[in-house]
Order: sequence, then C-alpha cells, then structure tokens
Amino acid sequence: MTSIRSRPFGALLVAAVLLVAAPSVALAGTVQTWGDNAYGQLGDGTFTRRLTAVEVSGLSGVVQLHGGREHVVALKADGTVWTWGRNIYGQLGIGNTTTHNQPVQVPGITDAIQVTTGHYTTFALLANGTVKAWGWNKYGTIGDGTLTKRTSPVTVQGLTDVVEIAAARDHSLALKADGTVWAWGYNAYGNLGDGTFTQRTTPVKVDLLTNVVHLAGGRDHSLAIRQDGSVWAWGFNQGGELGNGTKVNRNQPVQTNNLADVVDVIAGANHSLAIRGDGTLWAWGKNNYGQLGDGTNTGRTSPVRVTSLSGVAEIGAGRQHSVAVLDDGTVWTFGQNDTGQLGDGTLANRNRPVRATGVNGALESAGGRGYSVVLIT
Repeated sequence: MTSIRSRPFGALLVAAVLLVAAPSVALAGTVQTWGDNAYGQLGDGTFTRRLTAVEVSGLSGVVQLHGGREHVVALKADGTVWTWGRNIYGQLGIGNTTTHNQPVQVPGITDAIQVTTGHYTTFALLANGTVKAWGWNKYGTIGDGTLTKRTSPVTVQGLTDVVEIAAARDHSLALKADGTVWAWGYNAYGNLGDGTFTQRTTPVKVDLLTNVVHLAGGRDHSLAIRQDGSVWAWGFNQGGELGNGTKVNRNQPVQTNNLADVVDVIAGANHSLAIRGDGTLWAWGKNNYGQLGDGTNTGRTSPVRVTSLSGVAEIGAGRQHSVAVLDDGTVWTFGQNDTGQLGDGTLANRNRPVRATGVNGALESAGGRGYSVVLIT
C-alpha cells in the first residue's frame, strides 16, 4: 500500500520522480508546525511555544520538508530551498549564523529535488545527482573533505548518480542509482556501516548492502529498505534501535527481525519505525516516553505493531516522539510531549497515538527536538 503520500523513494518512485523533476506541483502545499519554538523553528514569526498547529509564515508551493534538531528545511516545487530556525552553525545555509523565525531562501540552489537535515546540518539533492551540504562539520558530516563549518552550500565530494539522501545526528547517507549506499561523518558506533569505527570526511561505501530503495538516519544508527521489502540497520544499538533482537552495536548492516513488505522507514534518536505494504505501522528501540506507540513504555529489540493505527501512509520522527500520517490526511502522534510536540493541546506524554488537533490534508511529516512539522495540501 505505497500511498502517493508516502516518503519512500523506492526504485520506481526515484526513477519517476527524483531523477526527472521535483514532486508534482499538484501536491504542493503549505506547512504547519507545533511544539517547541525557542529558536523560531515553528516558522510563524514568533518564538512562542504552540500546543496545536500553526501555519508557517508566507510559505506555499512546498513539496517536501524535513526537521533538524532545531531547524527546518523545505523544498518548493520550483526547486528552491527554504530554511528557518536555529542557525548557530550555519545550518540555514544563508551565509551567516543569524537565527530566523520565518522562512528564508538558501541562495544559489534552484534545481533541488530532495532535502534533508541532520542535527545541525542541511542537505539538498540536485537534479544532476550531486549533493549540496552546509552547517556543522566537526566530524566531517558535510562530506567535503574538511572539518570546517559551512554557512553556505558546498558540494559533497565524490558523489554522483545519487537518488536519495538521508542524515542522522552527525553522519550522513546517500543512495545511488545502482542501489548502493554511501556514508560519511561520525562513526564511533559503526554509524557508517563500512566495517570500521573510523570517522570519514568524504563518502565511503556501506558494506554488504545492495538493491537498496530507501534510507533513514537516527541519532547514531542508520536504516535501509532493500528492494525485497526487508529492513537492514547498523550503528548504535544499545536501545535496540536496529531491531535485530540484540543491544549490540554493529558496524555492518544486520537485518531487522520479522519485517517484510516494508515501504517506508524513519528513525528518531533511539527508536525506529516502519510501514508495511498493508498500511500497518511497526516500531522498535527505546520507549521511555511511549515513542513506540504500543501502549507501554517498554523498550523493544524487535519490531512491535502500533496496534491502534491502520491505513498509515507516511511517518516522521522527532527526538523521542513519532508522527504518522494516515490515508485520510489526519495526523497521529505519540511519545514525549514536554513542549507540545504531539499537537494535541496538552503536555502529557502518550504511549498510544493521539490525533493532532485540527490537522487535515497532511501529506508528509517530520519532527525535531520537541517539535513537529507537516506538509498540508
């Protein structure tokens, strides 16, 4: 049940969408946000926390978005990239470190087809299959061969034919058209999946992994869907976020248990989520705030079903909360809610999904540290 709402850039969708043009203008829309707003990450022109959704100021024609720790990036149908929120490391890409509580355009990019964020980094995949990056670079997260912070976009070295990008806290990922995965940046827990624990300032190939159609990054772990619908994971695993029944870190990919026919994956800080083709949602990893949505606060080293949801079309994740978009365009959230990131008008943590108040017509979702963001038609 791969909905047109869904994020996964599988082989067919990549070929039809990413390599040809940005997603259809017919799906372009506006952006709503809620939760923590200390750095203007809600984009509504204020620094006021919101317990229910507000609209991002002056932004329309959006076709894709992603949330970093305290900043957001949006892709418009015309190929331009817009950012807002915290900018201490230049993660907004505007040539300075000034925080903005309303969207600003990233100069020099007019042909982007996908965007993503790490904690303090931002990435844009261009129509020619190359990748631009900017922001925090202490661990080589930018991939330009240096450890120098970048406040404007630079090219990730040695990458061509890229069809999808993903990012974690301090490491970054790219999927090439041949189904191979490449990674760079922080590698203390095997985050890069190259069989080492060596930090990399330029991309290296992930070991033992082929026929990949979709990627996601957590805090220090990585996820991939293969063409056969199986899920593979590597990196930090002390919360069970790899889903292979252990809590052992892995520097090479291992298969996540008991999952087949998967069409989308996403990762929070220490938890992971997957949508199966039948529209069911599965979760594993740390669960101290109920971010797995299974009605408990028990961590899981193998996937469990989020039993109260069906017809799930798309998923997002914040640091310790989860967001699900259903086929009917409603948004459901669960997990930590100390800054209103669940959008239900309360500050109560939830270990079962609750509906985000007043949000309808959603296509895509994302989360950061204490906030959520959705694309609305």
